[in-house]
Amino acid sequence: MAMRRIATILAGAAAAILWLPAVAPAADMAVVATRIVYPGETVSADALNQVALRPNARVTSPFVQEIGEADGKVAKRTILPGKLIPLSSLREPYLVEAGQAVTVIFQQDGLTIQATAVPLQPGSLGDVLRLRNADSGKVFTGIVMANGTIRVGG
Repeated sequence: MAMRRIATILAGAAAAILWLPAVAPAADMAVVATRIVYPGETVSADALNQVALRPNARVTSPFVQEIGEADGKVAKRTILPGKLIPLSSLREPYLVEAGQAVTVIFQQDGLTIQATAVPLQPGSLGDVLRLRNADSGKVFTGIVMANGTIRVGG
């Protein structure tokens, strides 16, 4: 069994060398599409395949390594079959669409105020969006929540 030197420890005049068995690293895995995925299309697990990455592959940007990283995400650009999927090519699905009325909630110290507003841009969970109050026309910002409402203030 091959051994690999991990550390040399010096204590006064004595030195100790720590040797551990060398374990070959597991082959890196990558996820590729099995068909063309177009921009705006939700990526599903049945359109993906996990493959071993070639040992000499030159990769310049982070890519999807597990099917779960891409399943349910939305393609920002065309994803070709058999090609690595850059993480930058995917985004979370929008919970809020631009121009569609949403409920805005303000909560603080037991006080809850709800209003209706129109998002000026689409947004995913946790995104900070600009919205226009449906009654006053004033523009303000809020955070997209998991249920599709927008939280402001507090």
